[in-house]
Amino acid sequence: MGLMAEVWSKLRGAGKGAPPVAVDVKNSPNSEIGKRPTPENSTKYLYRMMWVDPDVRQAILDIREMDRLDGRVKRIHARIARDAVKGGLVLTQTRDNPRIRAEWESFVDRLQLRNPQKLKSDARGLAMEGNLPLQWVLDGGLNVVAGVRMPSETLLPNVGDDGRFKDAAEAYHQIDLTTGGKIATFPLWQLSLCRLDADSFDDQGALGRPFLDASRDVWRKLRMTEEDLVIRRRHRAPLRLAHVLEGATNDDLQAYQDRVEAEKSEITTDFYMNRKGGVTAVQGDAALGEIGDVVHLLDTFFSGSPFPKGLMGYTNGMARDILEDLKRDYYEEVDSFQDTLAFAYEFGFRLHLLLKGIVLDPVENQIGFGERKTETPNQLTDRLLKWMALGMPRDMIFEEMGYNAQAIRERLEEQTKRGDPYPGGVDLPGGGMPGGVKITPGNARKGESATSIRNGAP
Repeated sequence: MGLMAEVWSKLRGAGKGAPPVAVDVKNSPNSEIGKRPTPENSTKYLYRMMWVDPDVRQAILDIREMDRLDGRVKRIHARIARDAVKGGLVLTQTRDNPRIRAEWESFVDRLQLRNPQKLKSDARGLAMEGNLPLQWVLDGGLNVVAGVRMPSETLLPNVGDDGRFKDAAEAYHQIDLTTGGKIATFPLWQLSLCRLDADSFDDQGALGRPFLDASRDVWRKLRMTEEDLVIRRRHRAPLRLAHVLEGATNDDLQAYQDRVEAEKSEITTDFYMNRKGGVTAVQGDAALGEIGDVVHLLDTFFSGSPFPKGLMGYTNGMARDILEDLKRDYYEEVDSFQDTLAFAYEFGFRLHLLLKGIVLDPVENQIGFGERKTETPNQLTDRLLKWMALGMPRDMIFEEMGYNAQAIRERLEEQTKRGDPYPGGVDLPGGGMPGGVKITPGNARKGESATSIRNGAP
C-alpha cells in the first residue's frame, strides 16, 4: 500500500488497504474561465514541457556569480537573511492549546528550526534564487521529520498552457541538467514552493525572481567601469618625461634610452645633450577625482536593491533624515520577506498536523518570526508600554514582542514560586506587569506622546 493510501486510511478510519479517493481538481465543475498566464508564458510552458526554464536558471547562475565575486552583493544577501531570521520562529496562540504547542516544539526540533544556520540558509536561498522549494520528508509514523531545500533551477512545474497543474500527484519534476531525464517527481503536498515577485501568483507555472534579478546588467557595467578605472589610474597617474633628440639616429636614440633607463635607480636632476633637443615633463592624469560614471552606476545598482546604499557605507552627500527613510523602507521589505518565509514553514506544520488528524485554525494559531524590523527597539518598547496603559491583554503584548505568551506565563509562575520580587505590592496595569505606565500627551519630540514608567509600591 502506498504512503498516501495509508494516510487516507488513517484519516478516514477505513480498513487497512483502502485506496484513496482521487479528486480531479482541474476538471471539477467551477465557474473559472480563460487562462491564468500571459500569452508569452502560455507559449513558454509548451516549450518547457521537458526542460527547466532557461531564463530562471541563467538568472540564478548570474546571481550566484555576483555573490561569489562582489562583496557588496554577498553582504546584501547575508544582511537580508540575517535580519529576516533574527528572533527565530514563534507560534502565537490566541487560545492556548497544549497539544498543538507540544507538536510545534517537536516539529521545530526535528526540522532544526532552532538552528540559525538552517534558517539563514533557507532565507539566503529565497533571496538569491527568488524561490524556496521545501521537500517535506515523512518517517514511518507519518511525522514530518525534515524540510529539505531543493535547488529551484532544477525544478519544472508540471503545468499546461493554462497555468494550472496537470496532475496534483505529479506537480513538480526535478530534471537532471546533464542528461535531461527526470530525477524525481513530487506531488503537491510533498513540495511547497514559495515565490518572490512571480509574474502571477495564480499562475502555478510562474517562478519567482531573485531580489537582484533586474540589477544584473547594471552590476556588469559597474564592475567593468571599476576595472577600467583602475587600469586608467595605473597607466595615467605616474609622471613621465618626453625626451626629444632632434636629428638623432635610431642607434643614437636607443643608446640614449638605455643609458637613461639604467640610471633610473639613481637620483638624476640634470640631463646633458650635445645636440638640439629637450626633456619635457608629461604630467599624470589630473582628473583622478572624476568618477561620476561610477557613482551613477553605483546609485542605479542600489536603487534596484532592497538594501539602501547608505547602510553599505556610501553616505557621501546623504542627509541623516533621508537615510532614516531609506532604512525604514528596507525594514518594511524585510517584514514582507519574513511573512513569505514563515508561510513556507507554516505549510509544513499544517501538513504534519493534518497527518495527525488535526486541522490548524489560522485565526487562533499563527507562525511568524519573533523580531520585526519595521520599528527600532525603543519605538517597539514605547508602543507596547502605551498598549499596557490602555489595558491591552498581556498575552498580545508578549506576542507582539516576539515571545511565546504561554512560555512567559509559565516563567512568571515559576518566578512567583521562587519568591515574589515585589513583596510590598505594586500597581499592576495591563494585567499584571510590575510598575505603573502613564502616557503624557504632547510631551515628547514633535508633539508626540511620552511614556512614563513607575516601578514601586503605590
